[in-house]
Amino acid sequence: MSSTFFIPAVNIMGLGCLDEAMTAIRNYGFRKALIVTDAGLAKAGVASKVAGLLALQDVDSVIFDGAKPNPSIANVELGLGLLKESQCDFVVSLGGGSPHDCAKGIALCATNGGQIRDYEGVDRSSKPQLPLIAINTTAGTASEMTRFCIITDETRHVKMAIVDRNVTPLMSVNDPALMVAMPKGLTAATGMDALTHAVEAYVSTAATPITDACALKAITLISNNLRLAVRDGNDLAARENMAYAQFLAGMAFNNASLGFVHAMAHQLGGFYDLPHGVCNAVLLPHVQSFNASVCAARLTDVAHAMGADTRGFSPEEGARNAIAAIRSLAQDVDIPAGLRDLGVRLNDVPVLAANALKDACGLTNPRAADQRQIEEIFRSAF
Repeated sequence: MSSTFFIPAVNIMGLGCLDEAMTAIRNYGFRKALIVTDAGLAKAGVASKVAGLLALQDVDSVIFDGAKPNPSIANVELGLGLLKESQCDFVVSLGGGSPHDCAKGIALCATNGGQIRDYEGVDRSSKPQLPLIAINTTAGTASEMTRFCIITDETRHVKMAIVDRNVTPLMSVNDPALMVAMPKGLTAATGMDALTHAVEAYVSTAATPITDACALKAITLISNNLRLAVRDGNDLAARENMAYAQFLAGMAFNNASLGFVHAMAHQLGGFYDLPHGVCNAVLLPHVQSFNASVCAARLTDVAHAMGADTRGFSPEEGARNAIAAIRSLAQDVDIPAGLRDLGVRLNDVPVLAANALKDACGLTNPRAADQRQIEEIFRSAF
């Protein structure tokens, strides 16, 4: 059975690598960038700093700071309008998953036309997007290097999963110096998002030896460094290890895909506008408890990667240890205990479950589920 491995053509990583990235951008010969970011990074001056660095390379730019958390179709359309008005020939995304996803939507529509909702699903576009340089400021989503683009459809109150080789950025940049300002809550949420990527990719039906290696190393790095990064945001070693961890997790799920954790978390984000990483963190142990009957040996590997001594364990015992280790890490970084704490309503569960079953991320979950079973997982997470 054949498989294809997707990754940006160039990936620049390490402390202080932003300057190297600017030289690389200049060498592409681009003329004018649309910098897609959020209001917080714009207010903090990070977007202006990037614009200034581009100017030193004789590259003009205009800033669009309208990427909201859980970016919407409207955000994409506003950014696309500014891109066309300003005659930009490439896009720079600056931030975490929300700016990256918004930028992907803009860049894809810029060359393919139509609206971003036209591309919901797998490989629905026909042309490569406008060149996209993704500069990361968080350690979690890996959106800076994946072919996944998640956009909220405000009318349907759902998150659209756009999985398309044409939204893969041209270049990703992970400079831990840009991550030290992340608050504890965001550090925890994005770190648990990365753990979810790695675990779901490892138990995915589309896993390969390449994605397995990436996923297991990511799990170990996250288990060893997330607590440290949350405790002290200026711990540059922990920040750099988390940057590598989230990238490795991205390499894993970008190619092995995901599972029901993401399929379900997308509905919570679209319905209630909740933070994606927190939703993943709350759901992860419950979905893996559901999966354990078909992938206990793989979950035992997860337990081992998280530091458990699994010698002599049965696969069932190993799976229980993995789920316990996931719960322990989430608790240590102050993830809310359940969906009730996030304001989720029990009477919405049937709609959330029905929409989750339509999400492309669920296609590679190791255990199939029906409406009743997805509803049960949601209820167990309250």
